[in-house]
Amino acid sequence: MPASQGFGGAPRGATSPDDLTLPLYGATFGQAVKRFFKNYVNFKGRASRSEFWFAYLFIFLLGIIPGILYSIGMIGMLSSLATADPYGMSAPAAPSGGSIAMLGIGGVLMGIIALAVLLPQIAVAWRRLHDANFSGLLYLLSLTGIGGIVVLVLCAMPSKPEGQRFDA
Repeated sequence: MPASQGFGGAPRGATSPDDLTLPLYGATFGQAVKRFFKNYVNFKGRASRSEFWFAYLFIFLLGIIPGILYSIGMIGMLSSLATADPYGMSAPAAPSGGSIAMLGIGGVLMGIIALAVLLPQIAVAWRRLHDANFSGLLYLLSLTGIGGIVVLVLCAMPSKPEGQRFDA
């Protein structure tokens, strides 16, 4: 068995969660999030499937509260439009201040979160593509309409020993 491979020809991974040079196969949610932020802009090396999916789960969970605030604000804004007189015989209904505030706070929080996780999100997907033995440049497909789905499918592919060529 070559030293660069694990048992059964599987690619070798990190033995410690603190080793950021190799992917951590079977990472827990906390370990994956920690590695997600420690490898903030690292586009070299590889990331395991658990690191990738737990990072995306973390991003989704992070956006729930701002998304709810934004949605409530938008519903409040739209409901004020729905109660307006269609014939213009009365003064137009103004949205409530609470709706505007929720819309603004939710939108600002979503923007801050999106900017904070943009680079690490791209980096973990780039490294995940490496672990599946694809070029990280395939991530650029996500800039096209259907390419995002293609990149997601490629990131779901199993790890391959040949992906070790991307290790530092």
